[in-house]
Amino acid sequence: MIARKIGIPIRVLFIASNNPFWMLVDSSVVNLVCKLLPCLRNSSFARYNWRGWEVQDKCRSALEMGTAWVLVTSNYNAIQLCDPDALMEVFRRKNDFPRPLHFYTASCFNEPNNDIVWSDSLAQADGMIRYWASKSSIASTADDARTLSLHILSRAGFGRSFKFQGHLEKAATASVVMNYKESLQIVLDNSILIMALGTKFLAKSWLPASLRRVHQAIVAYQEYMTRIYEEEKGSVAHNGTKTTSRTLMSTLVRASAEEEDQSTRLTERELYGNMFIFNFAGHDTTTNSLVFALMHLAINPEVQEWISEEICSVFGDRPVSDWDYHSDFHRLKRCAAILMETVRLWTPVPMAKWTESRGQQLTLSGAKTITIPPKTTVLVAYSAVHTHPEFWGPDSLEWRPSRWILEELITPRRGTFVGWSEGERNCPGKRFSQVEFVATMATLFRDHRVDPTKRPGESADESRRRIHCQLETDSAQILLLQMLHPERAALSWRKKGE
Repeated sequence: MIARKIGIPIRVLFIASNNPFWMLVDSSVVNLVCKLLPCLRNSSFARYNWRGWEVQDKCRSALEMGTAWVLVTSNYNAIQLCDPDALMEVFRRKNDFPRPLHFYTASCFNEPNNDIVWSDSLAQADGMIRYWASKSSIASTADDARTLSLHILSRAGFGRSFKFQGHLEKAATASVVMNYKESLQIVLDNSILIMALGTKFLAKSWLPASLRRVHQAIVAYQEYMTRIYEEEKGSVAHNGTKTTSRTLMSTLVRASAEEEDQSTRLTERELYGNMFIFNFAGHDTTTNSLVFALMHLAINPEVQEWISEEICSVFGDRPVSDWDYHSDFHRLKRCAAILMETVRLWTPVPMAKWTESRGQQLTLSGAKTITIPPKTTVLVAYSAVHTHPEFWGPDSLEWRPSRWILEELITPRRGTFVGWSEGERNCPGKRFSQVEFVATMATLFRDHRVDPTKRPGESADESRRRIHCQLETDSAQILLLQMLHPERAALSWRKKGE
């Protein structure tokens, strides 16, 4: 009844999508039900009651129901918004529509830190392309991209530098970073399981080895973060808040220490929470975007030439060691367009707001005003906004980076591109991820090209169609949107002109 009073279309879901136990099995159960009962394939249960439905649905629901609709569950109501003006109003009214969680992160991301990101991205990408070009075929694109992102995060976040190692090179290495990488990846891969069962339950000694390994990863990650935090805290205590370290951890610890009001200082628990967000947002989000982009580039050789032309124009014959963040980054507009177009179609992180304890009024397009009840979730219908032909043209479902370039990198209508959220509280790591991605693209494609690895009897065009099909059918949201089996889409790298 509450949802009906809002006055916009509703769709009823019988199971709350945020139920951790349902999240463990949602897509498997939905697929099974649809196989057994094909008549339900177009039902609200089949279309909306699983994580990541938005990517498959794209703008279909918006075209059917308009710019706003409600998903109704037993636990909550969630308004889906595909209305640019209304979205901007929600972002502007940050006190009326707060985020469910708030983190103290913005001041940690700054230009000195971006300079670190740039230089380490170049070094890591240079190591990665040397490794990839030395192999006839690479099935470890996602794993190697994850290593690259982790090493950059380690350097910019914690001041730890590591040499890039490819998937096959890491087996003989035993080091702190391997423990950190493995523990972080296990924690991220099993986040839903951890939420459902809890860390105390996972500590039980009688559990199967696979679950005990998850607990061991939690402990190893916590120990690593504690060690880094204690070192930074000791440095601030010894050198004062004037320490010259520019890492995310040092900036966070220093900013907290500079708070004169003891009550507003971050607790250790809050600091660790922020560092997990740094790891989560700076690791898998960039990794997944990079993997999607590389797959698209592999099946679009003309786009590789397009960005290479710009890269060669910007850098000429200068060695990578001479590339400068302040003078070169902003000139790589086509590399940036690759990221923007990839994020448009494969937005890594959904965004949520809510009304807390008070109802709020919101004006939709067409001057219709709705009253949103208290404790109602307001979701950005990101896939609908990013693929709606009204905003992106008749080819809105195609990956075409050139749409972002006229003479300069275009700025789309506000509210139609929300890859890093919008408003005052947009993603604080936006520049971090852009610098990392652009530097990596420039390093990979100045002297090299990539193609899908052809299977026996397969032509080049057939291999490209296969990868394109896999992108559409084998991508889903686990914790984030990602390719489920990127190892099945092997790539071959070669020197330009070979």
